[in-house]
Amino acid sequence: MSAQDSSDISLEDIARGASSGNGPNQFSLHWQATFVEQATDAFRAPYSGPNSLSPRIGRETADATLYLGARLWSGAELWINPEIDQGFGLNNTVGMAGFPSGEAYKVGKSKPYLRVPRLFVRQTIDLHGTPEPVEAAANQFGDRRSSNRIVFTVGKMSVTDVFDTNQYAHDPRGDFLNWTAVDTGTFDYAADAWGYTVGAAMEWYQRSWTLRVGLFDLSDVPNSEHLEPGFHEFEVVTEVEKRHEIIDEPGRVLLTVFENRGRMGLLEDAVAAAQANNVPADFVTVRRYRGRFGVSLGFEQQLFSNLGLFVRAGGAAGNVEAYEFTDIDRTVAVGLSLKGAQWTRPHDTLGLVTISNGISGARERYLNAGGLGILVGDGQLPHPGPERIIETYYDVAIFDWAHVTLDYQWVQHPAYNEDRGPVSIGAVRLHMQL
Repeated sequence: MSAQDSSDISLEDIARGASSGNGPNQFSLHWQATFVEQATDAFRAPYSGPNSLSPRIGRETADATLYLGARLWSGAELWINPEIDQGFGLNNTVGMAGFPSGEAYKVGKSKPYLRVPRLFVRQTIDLHGTPEPVEAAANQFGDRRSSNRIVFTVGKMSVTDVFDTNQYAHDPRGDFLNWTAVDTGTFDYAADAWGYTVGAAMEWYQRSWTLRVGLFDLSDVPNSEHLEPGFHEFEVVTEVEKRHEIIDEPGRVLLTVFENRGRMGLLEDAVAAAQANNVPADFVTVRRYRGRFGVSLGFEQQLFSNLGLFVRAGGAAGNVEAYEFTDIDRTVAVGLSLKGAQWTRPHDTLGLVTISNGISGARERYLNAGGLGILVGDGQLPHPGPERIIETYYDVAIFDWAHVTLDYQWVQHPAYNEDRGPVSIGAVRLHMQL
């Protein structure tokens, strides 16, 4: 068959990253649309506070995204992701440290609105190594690259586009929904209220190892819609990845370390100020420029061709307020992901994860003094306990481009409160992509 002229490339060809026959495709177009409906049961709730989860409440979220890419020069790509969002998380995205929907942002609106979560340039520099194919996908051209390479990413993005990734649990539009399943709960990554920031990352791939470093802008105040201009408050992230094989099955280990530098309050200072003035604890008057450090370990392992195991564990400083993500000082998550080939549904997925989130004694005292965290705060916490979550989902591939998911989460001690719950949360997710 003769080579096509570049003007004859269809939208489907562009989405696949197909070549015109005269070289790599210069443009890429993908899209997605996702709808999630989620609701709680009539759980026990003898008292509530400003950041409490409510019984018998339901909410929905919807979003649609374009992934537009263009090649700039050799190895360089420009990507922009305009997106339309609408809807609210349960209780306007508060009530649990491990919030039950990664499709819910900390900003909710009843009418659809347009924003641009990503606008970045990626430069790949191939080094000596084995050529490997790259499948076309959202924000990724179909191409070939060297196994040994250096990759620079600069612009607006999510820190978790590059760090703390996991093939089994990292996409609330396609796998688990819970925040602390898709990301490590203690990874207080730089972000605005939608989960995105501005910064730069470098990745160095060498044989079975990868080193990643990044510098990102924090928001102007914790959990804000606005980023701090000029990196006056910032985050530094370092990650080491080791790929391996166990009994001929692939896997990898990630060690991720971060430090946030910004205006944050010490928990004990906030409690002392509240007691002195007989008011609920608050960070506003005790914030000073300081750091918060955290470390996490990620593990994923293919057990059989259709079955994968993943583990996430992390810890972060428990004496200072959490800045961006959620109120967790220690976390462990263990899960399985099973493809449906054994029941002749190879594109379906069944997932199961169990999560335990915990906080320090200082954070318990702050919450018991009426303090509010990023997502939690029942007004009091006389009986603290670990927040334990079990999530399971079944994703049905109606077509290659259309999926329906049923999701169930069981939560013990929501927001670390033994007086409330346990909670059952059901969800239906509709997702389309090309």
